[in-house]
Amino acid sequence: MSRLRRLNDSPATEDDKMTSTPRGLALLRDPRLNKSTAFTEAEREALGLVGLVPEGIDSEDTQVKRALLQLGQKPTDLEKYIFLSQLQDTDETLFYRLLMSDPAMFLPLVYTPTVGEACLQFGHIMRRPKGLYISINRKGHVRDVLRNWPERDIRFMVVTSGQRILGLGDLGANGMGIPIGKLALYTACAGVPPQVTLPVLIDCGTNNEALLRDPLYLGLRQTRPEISQLDEFVEEFITAVQTEFPNCCVQFEDWAGVDAVRLLARYRERICCFNDDIQGTAAVALAGILGALRITGGKLSEQTFLFLGAGSAGIGIANLLTETIALEGIPREKARARTWLFDVNGLLESSRKDLADFQKPYAHPHEPVKNFVDAIESIKPTAIIGVSTVAKAFNERVIKAMARINRRPIIFPYSNPTSHSECTAEEAYRWSEGRAVFASGSPFPPVRFGDRTLVPGQGNNVYIFPAIGMAVYATRAKLITDEMFIAAARAVAEQVTKAELDVGLIYPPQSEILKTELHAAQRVAEVIFARGLARVPKPSDIGAFIQSETYKPEYPALI
Repeated sequence: MSRLRRLNDSPATEDDKMTSTPRGLALLRDPRLNKSTAFTEAEREALGLVGLVPEGIDSEDTQVKRALLQLGQKPTDLEKYIFLSQLQDTDETLFYRLLMSDPAMFLPLVYTPTVGEACLQFGHIMRRPKGLYISINRKGHVRDVLRNWPERDIRFMVVTSGQRILGLGDLGANGMGIPIGKLALYTACAGVPPQVTLPVLIDCGTNNEALLRDPLYLGLRQTRPEISQLDEFVEEFITAVQTEFPNCCVQFEDWAGVDAVRLLARYRERICCFNDDIQGTAAVALAGILGALRITGGKLSEQTFLFLGAGSAGIGIANLLTETIALEGIPREKARARTWLFDVNGLLESSRKDLADFQKPYAHPHEPVKNFVDAIESIKPTAIIGVSTVAKAFNERVIKAMARINRRPIIFPYSNPTSHSECTAEEAYRWSEGRAVFASGSPFPPVRFGDRTLVPGQGNNVYIFPAIGMAVYATRAKLITDEMFIAAARAVAEQVTKAELDVGLIYPPQSEILKTELHAAQRVAEVIFARGLARVPKPSDIGAFIQSETYKPEYPALI
């Protein structure tokens, strides 16, 4: 049990607190307990801090103002990312207080798009290690590595192999920036207590030659192993996690597409786990579609979808759309027929011989098509969804084709980071004469078109995975199902106001992300209780129960 949890448990005597709390410099170096300039006079006297901190005693609001001043002096977003990372290392409570004070400002700094640049340079900018690095060279000793982590009640791990970081490819150990950032959002956006989270990098080497030559690269300097070796190592890891952290949910993040699909299929019925690139992306896309339909009208089962990109993310969205359409009473085969995919070799159709097993259900009867615009003209989709990581793939011909076919074309360039987006908001609005219903994976500023200001939405997984996390944390769910992701998506879409829809916004504003997430978490928890997947008794008021479990960035009383 952590020091913080001991201090917050009751009943605890003053002697208990004094015994368990570090003193002096050790206390100042503990990010969970450090208050920096906010220690009270009594705490300074009792805990050996007199002279180690300035005489002035700051309020928490004053600390936030100072941090904002310092942050504003940083010349680039990457420098701001580094500043915030160091603050998390030294004063965790202030870090989360800062993030939760203005989430719309801070989310792009601690995660996309800035985290992409941070991962590219991770070995050059890292100040202090966070999380666990589990090397394949430790095979046979993974449980020993897990035991090195000081917390014993871990509820969430975000685990990456670093092989497919955003749209940037194989970044090896540099990919650790992703689990760190994701877990910060679990706390800042949905109130999951930070002490129950653990970022993990499964280091199996990298095939990125530039990194292997980089003298500052931090990871294992060897190429990646064969699939059988990787799977054997992951099996040891999962078994060790179940033993050491029996209440832990594993979030797979940024694995290579084929690995992501295979590992999710292997473990989703065995342990509490999910893959955010597959299921989280699918749910946020579903939320966007449901929001868009509040503008365009019509049922989900009446839409036709065309994806650019047929990897794990595209298939994941297609699968969740199929499941949701089937809930409207449509046979699953007919529901699946509403969705088409297009990859580097053209339209997925039944004559293709180069498809992976997970792609084949979407290879519908159709003549071969090699040009995306031709596919649009033939299939006549109501929505196009980009998960290709090919910048500018939604060019003027693509957008104008969609605008000819649809009164209000749905245009979702979801690839991250910004440099890989299939189009910008300005391009989508301009080429569609202001008629596009737009959302993207990376943020874009409002666009002035004629006498209107159009506000593009960001289809960021941050609307989904923290809510899933909060619901699972509160209920101690045994498994995670697609029904939970559908519930989260519906909960997000239903929170968009008419005023927001009127300016083209189809996701709730990120400035109210905590409210949005807790509402979605309640809806997910309702599914968990209804399906008998909870490990705690069902409360009379699930919303109040979720609120009671929510972390608040407040300094603990130390004496």
